[in-house]
Amino acid sequence: MHTGSYDLMSGDGTARVAGPGGQEGIAATWPVWSGPVPPLAEGFTVRPDTVPGLDATLTPGATVALVPEQLRATVQDWRASSGKTQLARYFAESLWRSPGVDVLTWVVATSRASVLSGLVQAATAIGAGGAGDAESVAVRYANWLSKTGRPWLVVFDDLSDAADLEGLWPSGPAGRVLITTANPAAIPGEWRALTLPVPAFSTREAVGCLSGRLSTDPDQRSGAIDLVRDLGCEPAALAHASAVIATSGMSCRDYRRHFTHRQKQLVEAGRAEPSAAAVTWTFSAEYAEHLSPGVSIRSLLALAAQLDGHGIPGAVFTTQAVTQYLAEDSGARAGHPAADPQRTWNAILSLRQAGLMTVDPPGPPPAVRISPVIQAVIRAAVPDDVYDRAALAAADALLELWPGEEPRSRLAADLRACAASLRQNAADVIWTDERCHPVLVLAGQSLDRAGLTGPAVGYWRELTATSERILGSGSLETLTIAGYLGEALMAAGQAAEAAAWFQRVLDGRSGVLGPDHPDAIAAKVCLGRALVAMGRADDAVIILEEAVSGSELVRGADHIATLAAREEYAAAARAAGRSAEAIRSYRHSLADRERTLGAQHPDTMAAGLGLADAYLADGQTKQAIAQYKRVLADREGTLGPDHADTLQARSSLAAANFTAGRMGAALQLYEDTCAGYQRTIGADHPTTLACQAELARAYYATGRPGDALALLSSIIARAERSLPPGDPLTQNMQEILTRITGAG
Repeated sequence: MHTGSYDLMSGDGTARVAGPGGQEGIAATWPVWSGPVPPLAEGFTVRPDTVPGLDATLTPGATVALVPEQLRATVQDWRASSGKTQLARYFAESLWRSPGVDVLTWVVATSRASVLSGLVQAATAIGAGGAGDAESVAVRYANWLSKTGRPWLVVFDDLSDAADLEGLWPSGPAGRVLITTANPAAIPGEWRALTLPVPAFSTREAVGCLSGRLSTDPDQRSGAIDLVRDLGCEPAALAHASAVIATSGMSCRDYRRHFTHRQKQLVEAGRAEPSAAAVTWTFSAEYAEHLSPGVSIRSLLALAAQLDGHGIPGAVFTTQAVTQYLAEDSGARAGHPAADPQRTWNAILSLRQAGLMTVDPPGPPPAVRISPVIQAVIRAAVPDDVYDRAALAAADALLELWPGEEPRSRLAADLRACAASLRQNAADVIWTDERCHPVLVLAGQSLDRAGLTGPAVGYWRELTATSERILGSGSLETLTIAGYLGEALMAAGQAAEAAAWFQRVLDGRSGVLGPDHPDAIAAKVCLGRALVAMGRADDAVIILEEAVSGSELVRGADHIATLAAREEYAAAARAAGRSAEAIRSYRHSLADRERTLGAQHPDTMAAGLGLADAYLADGQTKQAIAQYKRVLADREGTLGPDHADTLQARSSLAAANFTAGRMGAALQLYEDTCAGYQRTIGADHPTTLACQAELARAYYATGRPGDALALLSSIIARAERSLPPGDPLTQNMQEILTRITGAG
C-alpha cells in the first residue's frame, strides 16, 4: 500500500480530516494513494492514436470503462492483453502529478472479496478503517467518497462481475471512476459508464513502444517497422519482443527471423493463425532458461500460472516448498546443482528480464505479476504431471507463508486471492488422501477473520459442495467443512440456515464417531448457539445441557471445551428466562476459569461479563454493577481504556447504572464510552452512533431534553450521511426524536 509519502506527492501535508466514519482529529497526509498499483512497464507509450482523450473524458463525476476491442475469433485468447491496465496506471499517475486528486484508490476487482479488501485498505490508508466487518467498512468508505469534497479517483482493475460492486459503488461530483475489464458485459447500463475500446497499438505507437526499450544503436533497431507489422502491433507481443531484444544483443531483424520460423512451425502443427503473442511468449521463456541455467523455467511458470497474476507475494517463490519442487524438476537427483531460494529468485528476475513477469519495487514484500492471459496459455501448454505437481507445490508454498495474524494485511489479501485462483485452476488436484489441502481451510478461515462475511459464506458453501462431490456427504472432512459453513452463516446473521448445517454435522458425527465423541459434543454446542440466535432458547437449553454433561464425562469439568459449553448453556438459560440457572452456571464457569486461567485471561473476563449480564437480567442490579466494575477494571488494566472489549464493558456498566437509577454515574460512563468510540472507530461508526443514542436517552431521562434533542439530531444527520438509506439505526433514532418532540 502506498500512502502520503509517495515520491510524487504534491499535497499539502498533514491535515485534520473527517474520514469514512467521520472521525474528526485523525491525522492523515494528503494526498493518499492506496492499493496494489502495478508499475508502469519499461518502454510504456501513451496511446494518442488508439485511445485519445482519456484525460478529457474522465472528468470529475464521470465513469469510464476501458474494454478490449472486438477482435477476430482466432485471437480471442489474447484480447485481454491490450494494455488497459497500463493505460489506467498511466492516467492515475498523471492525475496524481497534476495534482488532480487527494485520494487515489486502486482496487483489484476480480472478486467480491478482493473488492472489499481493497476498499478496507483504502479506508485504513486515511486512518479510518475502524472496527466492524469488511462490508460495513467498505460501505462507509464508498459513502464517504460520495459525500466528500476532496477530489478522488477509484480504479477498479480487471472487473469480472458487476455484482461484486453491489452496494459499494462510489459516486459524487468530486470523484472519477475508471474501470478496466476483459468483459464489456460486466458494465451495466445504470452505471452510465462511457465505454472506451482499447485496440492493438497503431503502427506509430508500436514503434514507439519498441524503440523505448532499445538502445540507439541503429543495428539493433534495424527491421523494427517490419517486426512491428509481423507482430500485428499487439501490446503483449511487443512487450515480449522488446524485452528479449533489449537485453539479448539481437536485432529486430534477428528476432523477426526467429518469429517467422516459429510461427510457421505452429501453423504446420495445426494452430491456424496463432496470435503474435502466442508465439513471442515461447521465445521469452526460452530466453529466461538461457539466463537461469539449472532452474526449470517451465516448472516455475507452471507454478506461477496457478496463482493470482495480479500480485503473487514474492516470498512464495523462496519458500521451502517451491525450492524443493524446483530442485526435483531441475534434476538435482541426477547430479545437477540443487535449486535454492536465491537461485529461484534470480530465475524470477530472469522472467522479468524476458518480459513474462513484472516485479514491484522492493516492499513488504515485492509482488510478482504475470498476465492472466499468459497464465491461461501456460496452463494449457504444460503436461498433466507437471501441472499437478505445480499445483501441490503452490498449495504447500501458500500454507508455509500464511501469516498467523493480520487478516486485513496486504499479504493476507494476496494470499487469499492466490488460494482462490489455485482452487479454480487446480480443481480436484489438491484434494488428496481423503481430504482437501489444508491451505483451502486456511483461506476460508482468513476470510472469516478479515470480516469478509459474504465472501466467506460463499467460499465455505462451494468448498462444502466440492467435498460432498469428492468425499461424500458423510465424510468427516465434509462435516468439518460444513461446520465452518455454519460458523460463517452465524457471522452473517443467517442463524436458521446455520442451525440446519450444524444439525447435519451433529447427525453425521454422531453416526460415525458416536454421540459422546468430543467432535459430536462440539457440534451440539454450535447447534445450541444457533438455536439461541433463532429465538429458540428453550430448545437450545436442552441441547446444551446434554453437551455440558457429555463434555464433563469425556473431558472433565475443568477442560476448556467444557467451560465453553457451560457458558453457552448459561447464555441459553438467560435467553430462556431462567436467570437463576444462568447465574449458577456462570458462577461455576467463572470460578473454574479464574482457577485455571487467571482473573485477567480474556476468556475469564468474558465469563465475568456473562455473569454480570445474568445478574442484570434477574433484577440483581447491585450484584450486576459490582461484577461489571470488576470486569471493567480487569480489562482496563490488561487491554487499555480504549480497547473494544473495555469499551463494551464500560457501556454495559453504564446501562446497569441507568437501570438502577444511578443517573449521574450512568451519564459519566456513557460520555466516557462515546468519547472512546469516537477516538478509535470514529463518530459515524454504527457502534458509536448507538452508544450516543443511549447517552441521548440518559440526557432525556435526567431532565436535559435540550441536550438529548441536539445529540439525536446530530446522530440522525451523521447516520444519514454515513449509513445506507433506510438503515434501522437511523430509523430508530428518528422514531425516538419524534416521540420526544411529539411531532408528526
